[in-house]
Amino acid sequence: MDLQLLLALVLGIATIVVLVLRTRLDAFVALLVAALLTGTVAGSAPTDTLDSIVAGFGSTLGSIGIVIGLGVAVGKILEVSGAADALAKAFVRALGRGREPWAMGGTGALVSIPVFCDSGYVIMNPLARSIARRRRGGYVTLALALGCGMTLTHHLVPPTPGPLAVAGIVGADLGGFILVGLVFTLVLLPVVVAYARWVGPRLEGRVTSEVREAVYGRAAGAGAGAGTAVLEEDQPRGAASDRRGGERDDAAAEEDPAAALGEPPAGAGPHRVGTLRAFLPLLVPLALIVANTVATAVDRNAQGVLSGDEGYDPSGPVAVLAFLGNPVVALIIGVVIAVYGLLPRWTTRDQVSGWLAQAAASAGLIILITGAGGALGQVLRDSGVGQELADAVASLALPGVLVPFLIATLVRLAQGSGTVAMITAASVSAPLVDDLGLAPLAAALACCAGSMVLSYFNDSYFWVVTRFTGLEGTAALQGWSGITTAVWAGSIPLVLVAGAVL
Repeated sequence: MDLQLLLALVLGIATIVVLVLRTRLDAFVALLVAALLTGTVAGSAPTDTLDSIVAGFGSTLGSIGIVIGLGVAVGKILEVSGAADALAKAFVRALGRGREPWAMGGTGALVSIPVFCDSGYVIMNPLARSIARRRRGGYVTLALALGCGMTLTHHLVPPTPGPLAVAGIVGADLGGFILVGLVFTLVLLPVVVAYARWVGPRLEGRVTSEVREAVYGRAAGAGAGAGTAVLEEDQPRGAASDRRGGERDDAAAEEDPAAALGEPPAGAGPHRVGTLRAFLPLLVPLALIVANTVATAVDRNAQGVLSGDEGYDPSGPVAVLAFLGNPVVALIIGVVIAVYGLLPRWTTRDQVSGWLAQAAASAGLIILITGAGGALGQVLRDSGVGQELADAVASLALPGVLVPFLIATLVRLAQGSGTVAMITAASVSAPLVDDLGLAPLAAALACCAGSMVLSYFNDSYFWVVTRFTGLEGTAALQGWSGITTAVWAGSIPLVLVAGAVL
């Protein structure tokens, strides 16, 4: 192991931790400073480091920046129209009380099979907020369960691009990979829910004031932080009845998400959004993205192109779905459906512009920090730290199936991207599969499971989840980094079993 590269990695991580936790600088500046320091210590020329920062920032935002902006816009319209509240009521009614974290984790896992977890989280987060608003608490538990449910299938189940590429590199059977990846997901989902339920109440009081107010409203913001709120139907009948008057009515009126619509004109009647109509701005984009993913995967397989764009040429209906199912196009459609399908006719153009401006303002910092995380990851990749770690681990005497697992783990720690980590591990491990006595499917699962470890500062998804959840500093590490490490640790026995059985 090159000590200079190891020192660069350690100093970069330490810089982020110190600046975020001990200074007045925010995460955006801390990530950029760490990227500059890491590149310099690793021996890169200053201009090369700057080029890596610009390239990483641009490529990250090119893939997720527009999606975040559009997703936040959909969420804002869902909120002010009352549609998010309607969805929450339907969700709680269908699942029964006390099962909301399971619902969030399961929904996240399902959505993230065809959709990048960054995009899926932005699309589905308003639902978690609405359920928490109705429960008057528990938002952190729901947000973490949703985010980590998405992490499971994003890392373990094709046709998500990372696992799909790994299957192609190591020669794993794609159908078997999907089935075993789903089994891994089902076994690990209880770990997600258990950790979210354990850590959520402990962190509820540390949610930032801006997110707390956005979730619970001004009236409920202070009281919702203790993590002890319950659904109204969970209370004794008399207590619920007593609260229906007086100050409860005032609080409900103040935090009514549809209050911003204003009074309807005479004869228009109250504005109500049905459950099906409320689902459309979420359902249509997701359906388009799913259709695109499935159709493209089938078409790629027919053409013999399992990963990458070289040699693949979609045509006919697949090309149309590839356009409509692109997350950017799908979410533009979602915004149009939300604005024209959820808002009442008396809504003015100025009102809609104002709400979309508020959404853009709330997305701005998330986008900047996400891009800075991508910049740091690019510097770490270009400096050679990830490849150096991978080569070092491959030379160790370990149980065969743990070699790709640990390679993916260390590469993930070094540069942040789970997709890059699993693809790097697959590339390094592929020539070793026969020598290690591994089935290609076991090696592929090990690469993907190892890449789930410790999502933290250099992972763009870390910033998406923690900023939307309202967690900062050590609370973000305890919540999000902790839950991703928990599922990584839970996957180790499964990987060992896969190595022995497959």
